[in-house]
Amino acid sequence: MKPACDTREKLLHVALRLVWEASYGSVSVDDICRQAGVKKGSFYYFFPSKSDLTAAAMQMHWEEQKADLDAIFSPQRTASERISAYCDYTRSRQAAKREQYGKVCGCPMVTLGAELSTQDETIRRKTAEIMDGYVAYFASAARDLPGVPDPIAVGRCLFAYSQGLLLQAKVHNDLSPLNELKPGMLRFLEMQS
Repeated sequence: MKPACDTREKLLHVALRLVWEASYGSVSVDDICRQAGVKKGSFYYFFPSKSDLTAAAMQMHWEEQKADLDAIFSPQRTASERISAYCDYTRSRQAAKREQYGKVCGCPMVTLGAELSTQDETIRRKTAEIMDGYVAYFASAARDLPGVPDPIAVGRCLFAYSQGLLLQAKVHNDLSPLNELKPGMLRFLEMQS
């Protein structure tokens, strides 16, 4: 049973890496299998399609990130401490990915959702679910501010701002747009209370 689990895990990790490094459309099932060292028949044993593999890889990545996000957005921290920690975490992860891949990769979930939301319902739904999870984290910080009438709306704005800067960093292949992440988010948070 262990080799089957290893094969599935390899496929998930390789698919996420390839899609994050390039794009969904440029990566084939053959590419994934070759990089994972897995036969194509094994791929189809675990996943009916590239779309299903990608959605499962997105879920795996989200589950791995949630442990970090739970710590970052701990209710033991103030709202501004949570936002500051998230900004530091985001910049650090993007710097590590740039070092690993030689380019700024942005957010794989939002990139996939933007690329495929009109073409692939499975990936659109998974992206929406993960985006809602991010918004919930930001909303949890906004709830701790006095007088915020709609923490979910504030959470959406914070998430949109962070994704906008990540997109700029990716398109310019330059981490410097992320220098505005923390000051901009903290200014927005201050305006809400």
